[in-house]
Amino acid sequence: MIVEHLTYDTIDDRHQLEDIFTVEKRSDFSRAVKTDRHVYDYVFTDSTVEKNFVTELDKSVEVVVYAKLPKNFFIPTPVGNYNPDWAIAFNEGAVKHIYFVAETKGSMSSMELRKIEESKIDCARKFFAGITSEQVKYDVVDSYGKLMELVR
Repeated sequence: MIVEHLTYDTIDDRHQLEDIFTVEKRSDFSRAVKTDRHVYDYVFTDSTVEKNFVTELDKSVEVVVYAKLPKNFFIPTPVGNYNPDWAIAFNEGAVKHIYFVAETKGSMSSMELRKIEESKIDCARKFFAGITSEQVKYDVVDSYGKLMELVR
């Protein structure tokens, strides 16, 4: 019930880039992927789905730059903070949504998502619908192909 009636309002608060994209200390480079279009030279992925997604993003001619959003970038929800996975900027004119915020999941089936995760995703949809223009889109994808279906 809370999520159904949830609304987000824009405010004048802003994040400073140096506050959002701070380098997290990592020592496990087995999860790192060397990149050309990411804001950093390497991306630390959390799953095979993310690793495949990064590989496709990095070789895409439509993508200008992308970022794996850090853990300290989150949307407050009634069921806990929600951290989307990706921010992606596309070449203008190549797609209908120039900016995209994505959540990557191994399965698109809501039956396989935990209820709490599904509620956070519902909140994120409301959040982005309330603060964005037609140029910015948020959604859940399981592959680069699904992402391109949504932005074309």
